[in-house]
Amino acid sequence: MIVSDHGTEFTCNAMLAWCKDADIDWHFIAPGKPMQNGFIESFNGRMRDELLNETLFFDLDDARTKIANWVPTTISSGLTRR
Repeated sequence: MIVSDHGTEFTCNAMLAWCKDADIDWHFIAPGKPMQNGFIESFNGRMRDELLNETLFFDLDDARTKIANWVPTTISSGLTRR
């Protein structure tokens, strides 16, 4: 299952069709209630602030490498990376 807000990047027909083809359930949080998905909202904010806003990606392989090597500050705060 994927849980997300109602952002346009998550409600487009391509994403919805992919979920159907991949047999993935998609659950939308209530509009205006980001804390219903607080962990990922926090992660997204950290990734945006610590990686995406600070990093120049030269191509898709470079982006994949840099993202794979990124360790969010929450890791050093005691959360375990999978």
